[in-house]
Amino acid sequence: MILSTVEMHTGGEPTRIIVDGWPKFSGRTLLDKRREAKDRFDHLRRGLMLEPRGHEGMYGALLVEPDHPDADLAVLFMHNEGYSTMCGHATIALARWAVESGRVKRADPETIVRLQCPCGLVTAHVAADGSVRFDSVPAFAYALDRIVPTSTWGPVTVDIAYGGAFYAFLAADSIGLDLRTSPMRAIVDAGEEIARAAAKAIPLEHADEPDLAFLYGTILTDGGTGRAEPSRNVCIFAGRQIDRSPTGSGVTARMALQIARREARLGEERRFESCTGAIFTGRAVREAPPVDPRKAVIVEVGGIAHVTGESRFRFDDTDPLREGFVL
Repeated sequence: MILSTVEMHTGGEPTRIIVDGWPKFSGRTLLDKRREAKDRFDHLRRGLMLEPRGHEGMYGALLVEPDHPDADLAVLFMHNEGYSTMCGHATIALARWAVESGRVKRADPETIVRLQCPCGLVTAHVAADGSVRFDSVPAFAYALDRIVPTSTWGPVTVDIAYGGAFYAFLAADSIGLDLRTSPMRAIVDAGEEIARAAAKAIPLEHADEPDLAFLYGTILTDGGTGRAEPSRNVCIFAGRQIDRSPTGSGVTARMALQIARREARLGEERRFESCTGAIFTGRAVREAPPVDPRKAVIVEVGGIAHVTGESRFRFDDTDPLREGFVL
C-alpha cells in the first residue's frame, strides 16, 4: 500500500494532507467515517503520524467525500492519539492547498472554500497571497471559574470553552509558569495533568452531537487579551502533543470566552501568538443561534500556511514497524 501526501505547516505546526491511497469508507456521514476510521483504519493513522514516518508532534488531514450539500471538501483530522473534531491550523493549510492545487477554482479578490469538518461546515476565505481567514462553527463559553483539584498545585481555576473542540484555559502564572521562560517540558506536564483533572471534574455535553463532548486539551495563556499586543498561548492536547501554532480552534474558544466576560465586543480583533512566534488573528463577527442553553458566536480566525513538500509512504507487510511506534 502507498499513501500520497502533501506536507504543509501553519506557524510551525505540521499538516500532512492525505490525498490518495486511503481505503474507501462505507459510512455515509462524516461522523460515521470518523468512527469507521477508528475501528477499521487506525493502523494507517498510527503509521502516518508516529515514527518512523512521523513524530510525536505530527498532525494529519484525511480528505474524504463530503456529505454536506454545500461543502467543497470534507476532512478527518488526526494526530498521535486519535481523531479530533476541529483544527484551525489544518483548516488554514487545507484552504490554501485547495486553491493552489486547483481543487477549488480561484476567484478574485479571494476564494471561498467550504470545508466540512466533524464539528460542522467551516467557510474559509483565501487571499491572493495565500493567507486565510475562516469562520468558525458556533463557539461558546461552557463553564467559567471552575475549581479543579490537581495533585501538583492543589485546586486550580479554569475556564472551559468550545471552539470546535473543548479546551480548559488558565493563565500560566496562576501555577507559577511563564510561557517565555519556563521549560517546555514543565508546560507540557502541566497541560496534560490539568486536562486529565478537568475532564474528570467537569462533565461535558454538546447539545448538537454527543461525539463532540470531550475535553481536547489545555491552553495556558499569558493572561493578556491580545488587544494592545499579541497574547501568547500554548496548547497541550492529545496526550502531551504541543501545538506549534496559536491553535485555531483555541483562538475561537478564547474569543468566545472574551465575549462572555465582556473583554471584547463583536468585530474587535485580537492577536494571539504561539511558542514559535506565529500569529493568528481572531474576532467574533456575529452572534450565532444558542447551543442550548449557552449563547454562541461565530469567530473569524486568520493565519497563513506554507507547503514544505510532497511524500509517498509505503506500507510494507513484511515491515514489523509498519504501524508506527512511540518512544
